[in-house]
Amino acid sequence: RHKYSYNLNRKRLHRSARRRAAPRIACSHIRHAWDPHKSVAQNLAEMGLAEDPNKALPIPKKLLGMEVESDGQQPGKKIVRKPYVVTEMELEASLPEKKSNTLSRDLIDYVRYMIQNHGENYKEMARDEKNYYQDTPKQIKRKINVYKNFYPEEYKNFIASLKPEKMEVQ
Repeated sequence: RHKYSYNLNRKRLHRSARRRAAPRIACSHIRHAWDPHKSVAQNLAEMGLAEDPNKALPIPKKLLGMEVESDGQQPGKKIVRKPYVVTEMELEASLPEKKSNTLSRDLIDYVRYMIQNHGENYKEMARDEKNYYQDTPKQIKRKINVYKNFYPEEYKNFIASLKPEKMEVQ
């Protein structure tokens, strides 16, 4: 049985854990331009990115209600050695967003089955044996409306294909 050792100094790290770990970087452009031998501030300054957004874009004192006189000198300009990082990030941000919202195949089949067999009668749909999740009529109606909104063309074609079948049955 493990017992807690009160005399063990847990503040002192093991030799392998003492090494400074590289930060997790999500953006691939920054990851490729990152130099592990430099600090975070140095890396971001070389790329032309701000380490602290509050320092990069300070709130003017005029907005806060106080007026401050400036002597006209700008704070020290930093040299950007890797400007391509910012340009690549701007290009990536300007691309249109892909629409990745889709419905599951099971839901599409379920909705089509219900419409095919019951038309617009939601109460009858709720009593159908294929209603495995025991959806209420309002829940089924909501699912059908979601299908209509996601696939309007497919829904129109599906409804148009149902009308000839009903004419043949009558």
